[in-house]
Amino acid sequence: MGDATRQTQRDPGLKQSTPAMTSGPVADQQSGLETWSYITNAQRDQDSVDGYMPLILAITGALGVTPFAVLRFLNGEWIVGVIDVGIVVGFVTLGLHVMRTRRVRFASVALALLCTGGALLTVYVGGAQQVFWAYPVIMAIFYLLKPREAVVFAVALMLALLPVMIPDENSFRTTTVLITMCVMSSFAYAFSAITNRQRRLLIHMATRDDLTGAGNRRSLETRLDDIVAAHARNPAPSSLLLFDIDHFKGVNDRHGHAMGDEVLRRVAEIVRLRIRVTDSMYRIGGEEFVVLLEGQTLESGLHLAEQLRTLVEANELVSDPAVTVSVGVAELASGESASRWLERADTAMYEAKRLGRNRTTAAN
Repeated sequence: MGDATRQTQRDPGLKQSTPAMTSGPVADQQSGLETWSYITNAQRDQDSVDGYMPLILAITGALGVTPFAVLRFLNGEWIVGVIDVGIVVGFVTLGLHVMRTRRVRFASVALALLCTGGALLTVYVGGAQQVFWAYPVIMAIFYLLKPREAVVFAVALMLALLPVMIPDENSFRTTTVLITMCVMSSFAYAFSAITNRQRRLLIHMATRDDLTGAGNRRSLETRLDDIVAAHARNPAPSSLLLFDIDHFKGVNDRHGHAMGDEVLRRVAEIVRLRIRVTDSMYRIGGEEFVVLLEGQTLESGLHLAEQLRTLVEANELVSDPAVTVSVGVAELASGESASRWLERADTAMYEAKRLGRNRTTAAN
């Protein structure tokens, strides 16, 4: 997209926002509950059943255990009944916690411990005939935890059950229970590992630009919102660089679109090699990029912007003429919205273009 075309599109009356999606580094492994957190953050403006998943799971678990608690008390099994009540309370409390805070890591481990501990207490107090509770617990921990963590919990659960199961007079039943638990854990791990790989791929596709590997506009907007929210709680400097490749349409016209794509990739690589691991880069338009510098002042942002501008020019990506960039830099102001922050950097970038391109300008 050429400069003139983009300047027309950037008329203030035509500005629109794009729905946000959660971004950030994709972990090697995630639990099912962490994936729920990603989905609901990506669709936080939508009212869907996904948003109530932890509460649904908590209610389901509580409703599943409550009838047994009632029966325990009716039969005079007070200790096991109290254990069941504790499990019900734990389910509801942690479910509400996740719903309210969207912070799933602590709740995931706590729920896994609650399920595992509850099953073990039930078996130790109620006898080996209560071992069937271990099966739903195994399925639950493979949903709540990362695959390798779930394996540790499953193995620990089975080892902890051995002192109760081995003395059982029916050795065939004991062997059957242990084998079926191992088989269930194996299938649960395989399913969890496969879905984990698919999950990483889908998140990457949803948040990254295929050509350059930078984040896309959706992931940028979510990250901007996160930084603004964090700044409101604990003011700390953050700066934003918005840069555009000068006369990029001319590169495509003279050298072809394949070379234009290569220029975009190489510019992104130059920036990626220079910025810190805590900084992040996003491609938000045809030849426009944003770099977020958390914890950096305007002065630091201007210094980095000048370094990036000089590096791009010095690399001689194409000749006739050399590839250059125009950069606008803005530091987040107190009480400023994400859109206003980005708009000020955008205005500064176009001021750099107006002044002759291949330069850096600070936002007002």
